[in-house]
Amino acid sequence: MPDELRPTPKIRARGRSFLALVLSPEPPLADWLAGLDAQIARSSTFFAGKPVILDLSLLAPDTVGLAELYPALCARGIRIIGIEGGNPNWAACARWDWPAGFLGGRASGAVDIPDDAAPPRVEVPRASSLIIEQPIRSGQVIMNPEGDIIILGSVGSGAEITAGGSIHVYGPLRGRAIAGMNGQPDARIFTHSMQAELLAIDGYYITADEIDPRYVEQPAQIVLTNDTLVVQPLVAPAFTRRKA
Repeated sequence: MPDELRPTPKIRARGRSFLALVLSPEPPLADWLAGLDAQIARSSTFFAGKPVILDLSLLAPDTVGLAELYPALCARGIRIIGIEGGNPNWAACARWDWPAGFLGGRASGAVDIPDDAAPPRVEVPRASSLIIEQPIRSGQVIMNPEGDIIILGSVGSGAEITAGGSIHVYGPLRGRAIAGMNGQPDARIFTHSMQAELLAIDGYYITADEIDPRYVEQPAQIVLTNDTLVVQPLVAPAFTRRKA
C-alpha cells in the first residue's frame, strides 16, 4: 500500500501516578545537609529511584550555601524532578540545572510555621479503604493516596505500601509501610507480625534497626507522637484492679 494511503496510527496514552518526596531545606544549610546525611546513613536506599521535589520556600536568595545546595543533593544520588518556592533568577541558582516544573499534584503535608493566630487545623476527609485479600509479593507497590489500606495477607520484603490514611496488615509486614502521606499525623500502621524494613507516618520514618527488638515478629502498631515514631504492642496490656 502506498505511504499516502496508509491510515495514521492512533497514539494511545495512559495516566500513571507516582509518589514524589518533597524536601524542604532550612538554614543553616550545612546543618540541614548533615541531618540529611545522617538519615541517608540510616537508610541508604530510601531515596533510591524516588522522584524528589525541592521546596525552597524556607530559604532566601542570599541564604548561605544556597549555590552549593543543588549540586550537593545530586552528589548524594537524590533525583530532583522539580523545584518550587524559589526563582531560577536568583543569583545563587544561576548555575543550577533547573528542572522543568510540573503542574498539578497533591500536597503530602504542609510546612508548619509557628503562628499563634493561626486557625485550627482542618481535618482532611478520608476516602474509602483499599482492601487486598492476597499477599503482596516482593517488588510490588500498592498505593491508596486518599484512604486506608487493609491487607488480609502478608507483605513481602522489598514491597512498598503507601496510604493517605492508616495501614492494616493481617499478617507479617516485611516490606515498607508509609502511612499518612497526605499530611495525616494521626494515621497508624498495624501488623500481626512486625518485620518491616521501613515505617513512615506523615514524613517521619524509622528503619528496621531502630525497631525495639521486643516488638519484632510480634503484633504491633506504630503511632506518631511528638514528631517521633513509636512502636507499641497491638493490644494494650491488661491490668487487674485490686480490692481495697
